[in-house]
Amino acid sequence: MSDGCDRCGSHSSSVALTSSVATTASTTTRPATGPGQDPTGIIRVALVGNPNTGKTTLFNRLCGLRHKTSNFPGTTQEARVGEVKVRGSNLASLLSADASIHLIDLPGIYSLQLDQSEAEVCREVLAGNLSPRGEKLGAPDAVCVVVDAANLLRNLPLVGEVLAQRLPTVVAINMIDLARRHGVRIDTRAMEEHLGCRVTLVSARSGEGIDTLPAILASATIANRTPPGEREALEAWADDVHAACVVHGQAMSADASNPQPSTNSTSKPAASARASQLTDRLDAVLTHKLWGGVIFAAVMALLFLVIFKIAQYPMDWIDSIFGLLGGWVHDLIPPGVLRDLLSEGVVKGIGATVIFVPQICLLFFLISLLEDTGYLARAAFVMDRLLRPFGLPGHSFVPLLGSHACALPGIMATRAIPDRRDRLATILVAPFMTCSARIPVYVLVTTILFRDRPAMAALAFVGCYVVGILAGLFSALIVRRTILRGTSRPMVLELPTYKLPSVRTALLTTYDRGLMFIKNAGTNILAICVVLWWLGAFPRVGPPDASIELRQKVAQLSTDQLSIGADQARAADREAMTAQMVDLAAQADRLEASNAKAQSFAGRLGHMIEPVFRPLGYDWQLCVGVVTSFAAREVFVSTMAVMVTGSDDAEDQTVLEQIQTAKRSDGVTNIFTPATSWSLLVFYVLAMQCLPTLVVTAKEAGGVRWAVLQLAWMSGLAYFAAWGVHALVLALNGS
Repeated sequence: MSDGCDRCGSHSSSVALTSSVATTASTTTRPATGPGQDPTGIIRVALVGNPNTGKTTLFNRLCGLRHKTSNFPGTTQEARVGEVKVRGSNLASLLSADASIHLIDLPGIYSLQLDQSEAEVCREVLAGNLSPRGEKLGAPDAVCVVVDAANLLRNLPLVGEVLAQRLPTVVAINMIDLARRHGVRIDTRAMEEHLGCRVTLVSARSGEGIDTLPAILASATIANRTPPGEREALEAWADDVHAACVVHGQAMSADASNPQPSTNSTSKPAASARASQLTDRLDAVLTHKLWGGVIFAAVMALLFLVIFKIAQYPMDWIDSIFGLLGGWVHDLIPPGVLRDLLSEGVVKGIGATVIFVPQICLLFFLISLLEDTGYLARAAFVMDRLLRPFGLPGHSFVPLLGSHACALPGIMATRAIPDRRDRLATILVAPFMTCSARIPVYVLVTTILFRDRPAMAALAFVGCYVVGILAGLFSALIVRRTILRGTSRPMVLELPTYKLPSVRTALLTTYDRGLMFIKNAGTNILAICVVLWWLGAFPRVGPPDASIELRQKVAQLSTDQLSIGADQARAADREAMTAQMVDLAAQADRLEASNAKAQSFAGRLGHMIEPVFRPLGYDWQLCVGVVTSFAAREVFVSTMAVMVTGSDDAEDQTVLEQIQTAKRSDGVTNIFTPATSWSLLVFYVLAMQCLPTLVVTAKEAGGVRWAVLQLAWMSGLAYFAAWGVHALVLALNGS
């Protein structure tokens, strides 16, 4: 299969196939259920094919943005349903005045008979037992099998299996432009004679044959109607075609791929051979035990850099926009609960949702490009050697890498993992990877631990990443040997040909994933943010006595300032009094904010759970920070700034110094002792403190129980690890 000659074969090898089907194929037509007589004129077509045949690219070319993504009920397999308008007035009037085709993009499979969730979904859909819309619609009106023009031998067994389902079938031979470049010519008429169904040549990348494909799909449901008397003969005929495709695949490929005579025909196999040799040379480097790993590390480092750095710009813009929007709402609406709800709860909640979108979109855009080039399959093969001892496949590496930017797109990227157990294991351990939300906590705690020692702080910072990775691998090993025990699917990979990626396909995939995140996970994240705002904002309490005294001093200074008059000689005194009033008012604001946070439901919850976290060295103020950081880990720093100083500007150097020297309720002991700081650092490395991640886990894993398991395991591991570190530091350092 490495060159044009191997793919085309010779005519003499097709005798066995011809003898087995010719007697029926020439005299009968394919049986069909016909269109479902949908009053709206909708024709449902299932899109089936091997992986790497360009099926999704073809789907995107046909449907564009007229598609939606949904899960099959009771499964974790994703389907995309797209609408294709039928062009051609005669055909449209025959079906309906407003005829259209609904394509169902099924998971890529190698065989309908495999014991895999993807194959099970395809079988159920073709049998009419499953629909991505959650309602049984019967068998599809037609099936479009997408095959790779350059790899007919590998694809034809699946064609035979689909034909055996006795549904109107169209075979779309994709990537015909690449096949011609390699010297392959395909005789569609010969293939139609042997298969008994319509065969058409297309190129999803260039658009060749795309305009006529919808009409071919629609006509298949009309032309393939069978009188009842011919049903029995066709049953045997379909079985014969199936057997011929599977058993005599070589013969089928030889007869169907018929090189046309040409004056330069001798150069075509040579061109294909040169392309194959180039692929082999590239694979020798990219899948090498040493150099393959080095190149992969460089590619993934660049991917990580783009996600981590470039996404920061749009994330900052989004943060600024929603900050301005919150301020505008705050100024527009009169003071009260409604203003606080909209500005602090809803606007900030929406901002907390949308701010993840740049990372998610960049991740899926880059992954789509890498997959389209053919490199991602090589990368999975390289990483399989490292991850397999821990029960994870090579496919898990990209989701785990993406989780270092944010666990949300990382977990969503696990859909590319074919085995369900491997996919669940990757979802469960992905949040152990240090995401960008943890970084502010690491910076704060390492600065407290290693004041004026930046080298040691950097070393501890890197250690947090290492601990998170090791904890994830350790957890994967445990979960694969306990609740997800079973034989992993062998890492059998088809290495697709190298080709230029389709930016159009990558953009459509990015749009699809980003929109799905906003619609599904985003609504839940918004609800969580509003609830946490309510916990921190209520009940309303009056100002503390110290704040009242400060306000009184401000009022007295204002009166004194007025008594001075407008004398030019006293201008300096007035300016000094103004500065003093501003300072006193700021102190009063901080005291009131700190008191409001302490008396809120979140503050009371901190007092309530303090006994639980006391063995870790946390007082009630740290407990409030732990509780509020479930909305997002980075909230911990601003929460502690408010609790200690009354200001949420945690980047202010004065505020940081006050946090470092802040005292507990006894007025003597520091909140951040060395033992407590180490304990807190380990806790935030390991703990599941991101409710949005739990929401996405429940959706992607297929049930809330997986999110509960993730929360229990990570929180338990973090608690006991932090307790052990706290006890160890106390024993060694005494504080």
